[in-house]
Amino acid sequence: MTRISSYLLPTEREAPADAEALSHKLMVRAGLVRQMGAGMWTWLPAGWRVHQKVVGIIRDEMNAIGANEMLMPVLQPADAWRKTGRYDIEELFKVTDRKGSDLVLAMTHEEAVTFHVAQLVRSWRDLPLILYHFQVKERDEPRPRAGVLRTREFVMKDSYSFDRDAAGMEERYALHVGAYERIMDRTGLRWYQVEGDVGMMGGVGAHEYMAPCAAGEDEVVLGEGYAANVEVARASEGVSEEHGVWTRAGQTLTVEPAIEIGNIFKLGTLYSEALGAFYADEQGKEQPIWMASYGLGPARIVAAAVEQFGDEYGIAWPRAIAPFGVELVALGRAGTPEREAADRLYETLLAGGVEVLYDDRDIGPGEKFADAELLGAPLRLTVGRRSLESGSAEVQIRRGRIEAAGVPLGASPDAQLRAVDELWRSLP
Repeated sequence: MTRISSYLLPTEREAPADAEALSHKLMVRAGLVRQMGAGMWTWLPAGWRVHQKVVGIIRDEMNAIGANEMLMPVLQPADAWRKTGRYDIEELFKVTDRKGSDLVLAMTHEEAVTFHVAQLVRSWRDLPLILYHFQVKERDEPRPRAGVLRTREFVMKDSYSFDRDAAGMEERYALHVGAYERIMDRTGLRWYQVEGDVGMMGGVGAHEYMAPCAAGEDEVVLGEGYAANVEVARASEGVSEEHGVWTRAGQTLTVEPAIEIGNIFKLGTLYSEALGAFYADEQGKEQPIWMASYGLGPARIVAAAVEQFGDEYGIAWPRAIAPFGVELVALGRAGTPEREAADRLYETLLAGGVEVLYDDRDIGPGEKFADAELLGAPLRLTVGRRSLESGSAEVQIRRGRIEAAGVPLGASPDAQLRAVDELWRSLP
């Protein structure tokens, strides 16, 4: 039951004083998140619904390529990180337990997953393999900023592929590219894939998935048939920059800010050799396992959607990740004919499986409409005296704030649900 009168949805008229990014401002104002400390954010009920909508899309596409979901710990022994040479990374949280043992709070899980595969995979028959999980990551970020975009704790989907050779690694890499493209399209974001830098991950190649928006902290160089982050572009043959103008083979390139929402890396045998992940081939000879890793941030997808589709009134969610498909606004106090009509429509929507948020509060219509536009459900239905006179609930499509054909109040429940479904299918 999702009545606002009993739902934790603390909307605000003003944004936090330190908020600069649109997503930071709107996600706090819409009651989706609240800050506990620098880089530490709590997802409130409506915000968590959005986050988990994104998780569901990612999980669908990972399962579709044959990946196995699991869960690995955040708290890990430091030994594996020393073996891979990543223990001294400045952003890695390091702790000591009561016995004096060195531990880390993982910022990614290459060490953990390779540790397990080294124990469990013995033969070429055990490969290929794709493993993934959704897990909290910890990062000692020096400058947390922009709300949930740059934090010290966040949930990430990270998957890892294990193959017998480089050709197999390329096949699993290609499967992930296809899965990521479908994920991006399903979320409703504008996005592109760019060549990336392997950075602290190491390996032999990387790509990043970017969502263009003004709050993006990364810069992407774009041209016809070309897309790369600035670091890669500077090192690319044939690409030059002079006085801020980028060119490639005579073509002028553009540079725009974007949010990095995912990255994928061809690791090769870097981690498997460091952590002893080998297999016996058909001739019984020991060979290192070829690996790749694939990260994707649900929180960053959420923030990117707010950045791309927010307006002066609030959020305008893509329908695939909206916390609620419909917000029903009742005008009129309890016991009035208009409230009774709204109650009946709410019960019909619930029974029909519609994800509906019902504003049944005894406050003024202006405040209800402002909150509805702030939260950004794709459809808003309003039932008041005017609705009773016209015989239809009023409809607003949130994207563009467009008025649409009403939902007949006197029709059968099936007819009302069909009307809402037709409206839903017309949305972006």
